[in-house]
Amino acid sequence: MSDKQKGALCIVISAFCFAAMSVFVKLAGDINSIEKSFFRNLVAMIIAGLTLIKNKEGFSYQKKDLGLLIARAAFGTIGLLANFYAVDHLLLADASILQKMSPFFAILFSFLILKEKITFTQIGLIIIAFVGSLFVIRPTFANADFAPSVIAFIGAAGAGLAYTLVRLLSERGVAKAKIIFFFSAFSCIAVVPYICLNFEPLNMQQFLALMMAGLAAAGGQFGVTSAYSYAPAKEISVLDYSQIIFSAAFGFFFFAQVPDAYSLIGYVIILAAALYNFKYNLKH
Repeated sequence: MSDKQKGALCIVISAFCFAAMSVFVKLAGDINSIEKSFFRNLVAMIIAGLTLIKNKEGFSYQKKDLGLLIARAAFGTIGLLANFYAVDHLLLADASILQKMSPFFAILFSFLILKEKITFTQIGLIIIAFVGSLFVIRPTFANADFAPSVIAFIGAAGAGLAYTLVRLLSERGVAKAKIIFFFSAFSCIAVVPYICLNFEPLNMQQFLALMMAGLAAAGGQFGVTSAYSYAPAKEISVLDYSQIIFSAAFGFFFFAQVPDAYSLIGYVIILAAALYNFKYNLKH
């Protein structure tokens, strides 16, 4: 199996896991999204730590990589908190499609940071995808979902930048488990002050839901980290959109959620842009 095929498989597995994570986050109820993110990252940190111990990779980091690791963790945390907030306040499919603007941001940031080539066609596709996102966001203050939609969009930008830095760290030889452990630990520590001041007790159902969210997130994180270390974002990012299908199906079966016409139009525009971008890259 080629690196590109491995990346494709990893990113589909990641998409399924992240869609499942969103279901468990929503099933955890009305706990604040920051507390949910803490438990999600705590589980991921433990799993990544056990992986490092098993592989005898250790927990040491080279000084030259710390700046990138901190930047990856910071922007990843922004993306994560925004995504959790969106999952709590939007339809699962809407939150998912807005979060999946991140591959377009990854292409843009790959150009700005990694100096990977970007064509006018790809720039046009990024603009088209942005137009599609407007159908989902529906930018009017009369829209109750406007604020969470904008937060989800900002989170996608943070995630796109984080994924770009993952690829740069992987090219430097930093182990995937080390990247995930650092990010998870950073995200947990970053929200501890808020948790201490605003802790909401959990019942057993909520605790189990958050543990499952953490396990699913760990699977998704390992999948996406592996995917972008095997292949560039512009070659495999379209497959990340399979999460939309998983999220829409989960939203319908678990929460009886049905997207409206505007959202569906936005889905079609964004997915079409992603598919064309994928075919364009294969051709060139």
